[in-house]
Amino acid sequence: MKTLLSLAVCAALSVSAAAQAGALVDVTVVDRDTGATLPAYAHDGKFYIAGTPGHRYGVRLTNRTGMRVLAVLSVDGVNAISGETASPDQSGYVLDGYQSTHVDGWRKSMSEIAQFNFTNLGNSYAARTGRPDNVGVIGVAVFREKPLFWREGRIAEAPLGDRYPPAPAAGMPAPKDAGAERAKPESAPAMAQAMRPVPASQPEESLGTGHGARERSEVRYTQFVRASASPDEVDSIWYDSRRNLVARGVIPAPRPIAREPQPFPNGFVPDPAG
Repeated sequence: MKTLLSLAVCAALSVSAAAQAGALVDVTVVDRDTGATLPAYAHDGKFYIAGTPGHRYGVRLTNRTGMRVLAVLSVDGVNAISGETASPDQSGYVLDGYQSTHVDGWRKSMSEIAQFNFTNLGNSYAARTGRPDNVGVIGVAVFREKPLFWREGRIAEAPLGDRYPPAPAAGMPAPKDAGAERAKPESAPAMAQAMRPVPASQPEESLGTGHGARERSEVRYTQFVRASASPDEVDSIWYDSRRNLVARGVIPAPRPIAREPQPFPNGFVPDPAG
């Protein structure tokens, strides 16, 4: 029987509108530096959120059913528990009926995580470990539990205890295909042109999820038997900077408000000039 991780402490159940309101699990993203739930924008059949570079974030999972479910969390195509290239058949978090909780980072051990934070693509954990192709999406594969008519007398041995994602090596360069193309030597006028501020309508380097500071986060192993080998649902949220989402038409660009003549701009009649 495969052993999986269960959250030891659940958060408050009250949540705002979910970015991905699945039948089994609602998924939202919370900016931990502001405390705000990031609004979702529907575009071409997908949900998008705008992240702020440098801000920490957490993925809030809410079980909408009265039964236990397994949520396998993928960030940028990487399993958030084991660090493996993500697949639905891997380890995940078990949520009790109607439980809501936050997953705030890459799991480093049974008691510690490395914080999720929005950063440029080249500095993302996935890119720094040679896997930049799927940076910019958060996915949750949800499984129902198979009804158990009997249970073993003890918890199975944990086979994944030493398979947490390693920290990227200090100073490790990003792969060549991660992020923007490397700059080539340019003439002085070209360099001056490159250093000009980018207009708000132009895209910038895409966002990814970094491997941030360590913090305490307690979990424990539990038993869970999937009712099916395939996920009962897959919830996905794409993310990028606000500027990039505006440039791509996901978020409507703000329109300047034309100034209208006012009938009563002042209270008294001033003297004419001259």
